[in-house]
Amino acid sequence: MDPSKIKALIDLVQETGIAELDVREGDSHVRIVRTPAGGAPAPAASPAPAAEAPDTQAPAGQVVEAPLAGTFYRSPAPGEPPFVEVGDAVAVGDVLCIIESMKMMNRVESDKAGQVAAVLLDNGRAIAAGTPLFRIA
Repeated sequence: MDPSKIKALIDLVQETGIAELDVREGDSHVRIVRTPAGGAPAPAASPAPAAEAPDTQAPAGQVVEAPLAGTFYRSPAPGEPPFVEVGDAVAVGDVLCIIESMKMMNRVESDKAGQVAAVLLDNGRAIAAGTPLFRIA
């Protein structure tokens, strides 16, 4: 594996705070484990708290989760409006947000038609794969 790719993976682990990253590319394999100064493995990154006040009952709808670790962005560029807001109607394939990972912008699209019921994160948050991002009702 190219040393610049390994450096980018190390940077990703440091930026996102994830504890471990395992990547296979063809015959190459690299595993990066972040450990604090004490030598014990770092705890896994926990999902970020909701940006909106939580309900006492579990809200209905499908949760859209992050397909990869990186940085969550609600808009295509700083100063531009978010892709979606709470209450917006979305169709299958509509862009909900982008996740920056390894210097690449990855579009997260809705896999369900419906209405955005909740945005679960603040813009610019470091996230792990599987972090809940939106709720679509």
